Amino acid sequence: MMQAFSTWLTTTELGHYLLQCEQAFFDRAVADIFGFHAVQMGLPEVDFLAANRIPWQCHAAEGGKAQIICQPTQLPFESRSLDLLVMPHLLDFTTEPHQVLREVERVLMPEGRLLMTGFNPVSLWGVRRLIQGRADTPWRGNFFPLIRIRDWLKLLDLEPVAGCFMAYAPPLSQQGWLERFGFMERAGDKWWPLAAGVYGIEAVKRQRGMRLLTPAWKTAKPAKGLVVAGGNERHPSRRQTPSSHRQVGGDQD
Repeated sequence: MMQAFSTWLTTTELGHYLLQCEQAFFDRAVADIFGFHAVQMGLPEVDFLAANRIPWQCHAAEGGKAQIICQPTQLPFESRSLDLLVMPHLLDFTTEPHQVLREVERVLMPEGRLLMTGFNPVSLWGVRRLIQGRADTPWRGNFFPLIRIRDWLKLLDLEPVAGCFMAYAPPLSQQGWLERFGFMERAGDKWWPLAAGVYGIEAVKRQRGMRLLTPAWKTAKPAKGLVVAGGNERHPSRRQTPSSHRQVGGDQD
């Protein structure tokens, strides 16, 4: 299914529209993520890591032009080895979404980042899917509700920290009609954000039981007596009592 979606995304007018929206999202999201290892899982024909500066990058998929051929349910990476994992619509086109997310949690470093996109069923895209059925791509995808995805992530200590909505225009097949509804794309974030056709999520892997260590600062104790500076030395000043006076010149009457 993922290969059929990749073909639809890169060869149809509606696919090109969606691709432009998602490329902009991933370019913004990956630009400031640093580390040593980054992987894009799925859609190897499109480079969603282009704006990232992590030195080691690769594209993995079940087939196509991927550098690593593998199943998303069995990623060939060591545990806690990846700083960034990008998954465009991977959960939409898998029969085992829970296992995919368990693999994501396994391979990410603590504080590693997951970026993913998915179709929103509560949108005009979801309406078209209900009307025409699920026989064709991309309508045969899972279209999981955003709230369900967020719950799955939290159960695996993958904390959603940012998000984005995109593809507000009706899912029309011709470019001319898509351009006529361009105003919906510009106004969508303000007026109807939850009705977007696609959502993007950025999540961070939190390490259970991990806590931040801070310096053990100690409060300075107040000095005894008043410290008086005299020349290059400092002497504590003590209050003198009459018995401590030394008599000079012998006894006095």
